[in-house]
Amino acid sequence: MTGKLILVRHGETEGNVGKILDTRLPGLPLTERGVAQAKTFGSNLVTPPQRLFSSAALRARQTGGYIEAATGVPLEVLDDLQEVQLGDLEGSNTRAAHEEFQKVYHAWHFGDLSVRVPGGESGEDVLARYIPALQRIRDEYLSEPDAEDVILVSHGAAMRLVSRELTGVPRLFAANNHLDNTETIELLPFENNLWECTRWGRYPAPFADAIAPTGDDPMG
Repeated sequence: MTGKLILVRHGETEGNVGKILDTRLPGLPLTERGVAQAKTFGSNLVTPPQRLFSSAALRARQTGGYIEAATGVPLEVLDDLQEVQLGDLEGSNTRAAHEEFQKVYHAWHFGDLSVRVPGGESGEDVLARYIPALQRIRDEYLSEPDAEDVILVSHGAAMRLVSRELTGVPRLFAANNHLDNTETIELLPFENNLWECTRWGRYPAPFADAIAPTGDDPMG
């Protein structure tokens, strides 16, 4: 069996604590708790990955740096894997802003990828930049039967949208089930360039629409 692509949500940030919509690069740093989460994730890995990547966001690079320190695998920063860009909502932490984003985000999960918040990305925009980057990782590092796992430190909202599109995880499950900081979505490549989702946060496959919603971090 080939290795998996393990998408890791970054550690806790000041934005997460303040419920700030923080999407523009470079973004806010990790908190002390976020640093501890990243260190714990790295130290808990039984086997180091063959490659370690992160998005260009500061919080992802910091998280990846602590994983690098724990595993000895050099961190490589990739373009196009940043969080969903929220335009005019950037920096806001109001209930109205959260509700506006969640309305757009849920529309993406249920098939309307063309909508966007003012000045921000559409779902189509996110998929158009993110999926080709994952395909390049797959082609270069996960195409052989004896390939080992690859870790990519990224961002909750983007990870969930892309993983649902690639694997067909139930729409309601993907829309409702947030990822805590340093939780993972694990994608297993198989024939015809398809992917299977084997883990989503705390849940192993298979996934069901009926699982109760989790989390309240809008970017999780």
